[in-house]
Amino acid sequence: MKAERIDGILFEAMLRQGAVNLERHRQAVNDLNVFPIPDGDTGDNMYMTISAGTQELSGKEHSISRVSSSAARGMLLGARGNSGVILSRLFAGIARGLDGKDEAGVPDLCDAFSLGVREAYDAVSEPTEGTILTVFREGVSYAEDRVSRESTAESFFDDFLLELRRSLERTPDLLDVLRESGVVDSGGAGFVCIAEGMKSALEGSAAEEAEMETQGAASARIDFSLFSEDSVLEYGYCTEFLLRLQRSKGEIERFDLSGLVSYLNTIGNSVVAFREGSIVKVHVHTMTPGVVLNHCQQFGEFLTLKIENMTLQHSERIAENRDPLRKQAPHKRYGIIAVASGSGIKNLFSSLGCDAVIEGGQSMNPAAEDFIRAFETINAETIFVFPNNGNVILTAQQAAALYDKARIIVLESKTIGEGYAAISMLDTNEENTEAIIGEMEEIIAGVKTGSVSQASRDSQLDGFEICSGDYIGFCGKQILSDSPEKPKAALSLLERMNAGESDILLMIYGCGTQETEARSVYDAVTKLYPRTETIMIDGGQPIYDYIFVLE
Repeated sequence: MKAERIDGILFEAMLRQGAVNLERHRQAVNDLNVFPIPDGDTGDNMYMTISAGTQELSGKEHSISRVSSSAARGMLLGARGNSGVILSRLFAGIARGLDGKDEAGVPDLCDAFSLGVREAYDAVSEPTEGTILTVFREGVSYAEDRVSRESTAESFFDDFLLELRRSLERTPDLLDVLRESGVVDSGGAGFVCIAEGMKSALEGSAAEEAEMETQGAASARIDFSLFSEDSVLEYGYCTEFLLRLQRSKGEIERFDLSGLVSYLNTIGNSVVAFREGSIVKVHVHTMTPGVVLNHCQQFGEFLTLKIENMTLQHSERIAENRDPLRKQAPHKRYGIIAVASGSGIKNLFSSLGCDAVIEGGQSMNPAAEDFIRAFETINAETIFVFPNNGNVILTAQQAAALYDKARIIVLESKTIGEGYAAISMLDTNEENTEAIIGEMEEIIAGVKTGSVSQASRDSQLDGFEICSGDYIGFCGKQILSDSPEKPKAALSLLERMNAGESDILLMIYGCGTQETEARSVYDAVTKLYPRTETIMIDGGQPIYDYIFVLE
């Protein structure tokens, strides 16, 4: 039977099957990495983003408007990386096009998908063709042009998917770096996987249930020894739930979300709450989850509920990303947030005066909701955010757009070096915010950051014949050195970067580098560049064996 119209139940099945199909292929999408190093994360980011959307769905909603808006809101908060942000905005546009509709026919799909194109392009200040944007736009345009009176939702998706695949194959013709690397665009490939899953659900294929990972992390076995008979509850409980407002308990239209948030702030912190129709999502850290639940149950009933003992789950990552329960910080004019990975680098940023350091970086991009939680812990009028990774900037900007309790300024630092240099010079006593922004942008533009990492595959890039297992040194998107020996690759990189012309060289070695080797490289650097002040730091970062910051 051909599907003439799509309701909420079917659309949810399509979204879930899209996520399932992407999960099956996400490593293959990750591997479509321009640089031949193990930092590809597009598949992970897109999967975690769409999963954040499907986790908002109940399986019982018949309105496609409500399903699409709930999924879109979840994706906006759960978006990770540039590809995830674009995916979330794409579905936000689709949701806008389906607003108010219980079912969608082919004309509705055309309108909604066109709005998806517009919303996704608007999310990127300088759209690049040959990416997921191109693939989606060309797929929509082709499917729209072939719509007729006889068209069904299935025929629309047949045409849509056909052109998605053809457009994906053309992406290397639009981006030289893809052609040189011998790959197609990873974001486009990820969306093709989602569309294939959506089409299979539309055709009636049984949706396979996948164990969706909360925030993309596989469930781990709980070590109950972390909370013994003598333990003291230090950090409270991370409490999250979906609440369906009930007419039997009050007038839904008069429900006061701001009043609920104010109340939750009196018995907890890290409060994030928003409403979609009659569903309210709440996140709060509190010592008394029972009090929270009792209070909220007077307005409705719980659809989902999760309470986690944060002392039991206390680990380095949780301690830094799910801030422990604490009193409201003193009010101040400016706050600072940085993104970093590696204990040494995170400590470095904390020592510079950052109010929060969000765990993340290449291959572990934080979600928009991670930023919002950090915003909640800082009692400041203006919060400066340093993403320190080009793939995190859009997520930070999306979180800033969703937050209205403070002015959020995202400084577009693309490397750890840019963030370090800017924060180390940030004067929070300066009252002219615009002057601070201008100074930070000038500092960021004047910093050079180089990295060394091990090649994961054979490749030919920037004139180098790279063999799997080699160490490559690069600055920005350009490879500057290649050697089977890590120290040689590092020293050659510094030579190509004209390290001797810099006043300060920050040398950060990663978790894959022994201190003895790092010390040897440091000694060689100080001899080669005696007028440059060289500082060595044990950063503990993954992927990058060395990060060099030149000021």
